[in-house]
Amino acid sequence: MINILNKKISSIELIIVVFDFFLFYSKKNMSDLTLIIPAKNEKESLPKVLNELKNFNFKKNVILESSDKLTIQSIENHDCKIIYQDSVGYGDALIKGIQSVDTEFFCIFNADGSFNPNELKNMFDKIKNGKYDFVFATRYEKNCGSDDDTLITFVGNYIFTSLGKIFFKLKITDILYTYVMAKTSSAKKLNLISKDFSFCVELPIKASRANLKICNSESYERPRIGGKKKVNAFKDGFKILLSMIKLFFKS
Repeated sequence: MINILNKKISSIELIIVVFDFFLFYSKKNMSDLTLIIPAKNEKESLPKVLNELKNFNFKKNVILESSDKLTIQSIENHDCKIIYQDSVGYGDALIKGIQSVDTEFFCIFNADGSFNPNELKNMFDKIKNGKYDFVFATRYEKNCGSDDDTLITFVGNYIFTSLGKIFFKLKITDILYTYVMAKTSSAKKLNLISKDFSFCVELPIKASRANLKICNSESYERPRIGGKKKVNAFKDGFKILLSMIKLFFKS
């Protein structure tokens, strides 16, 4: 028996405690990873997201417009770096975020609470071993799903994912789900330029054309915590289609 703080425990119990600690530490320790968190009018959800992430050992960069005062005020006391966009738009935020990363890996992470941080470890393990340059989370494989999808977004994503497979030979199964982890050096070589939601298709298409190694990772999308969806299914869908057409003819 071993006496620790006046409490006697057996050697086996001590081994179990130590094992559990290292298991917990390995799950949370991703010090060479930066989360890129694009945000717009997320004062309700972003503080809760950052609170959920506080036990993970990685950097957190929040990218937003300087005019978004309420969101900025809501996270002033949280452990994150605030970076202001040069322009406006979802893609602009992500490009700015990628440029700001100084760790070996990064992951795009939603500010609305729909991404489950417990899935990061599986994605990190896949990219850390050197086999892949990009890991794309997917909601449309076995043991996956979404509590935030609508019929319109489901059908739209199916169409765009199919176009990606047919015309660009993409092997990902959820092209519009931008829960993506990547090697920073690989992403910075892609010359990404889309300032809007077309970024969602530009990233995998250019990564594939650059012969970078890509894989899928199981994910289950949670319902967003608060606020409104930023995507206009028809307006942004049309922009994404035009972007895919332009990229196809640039091949």
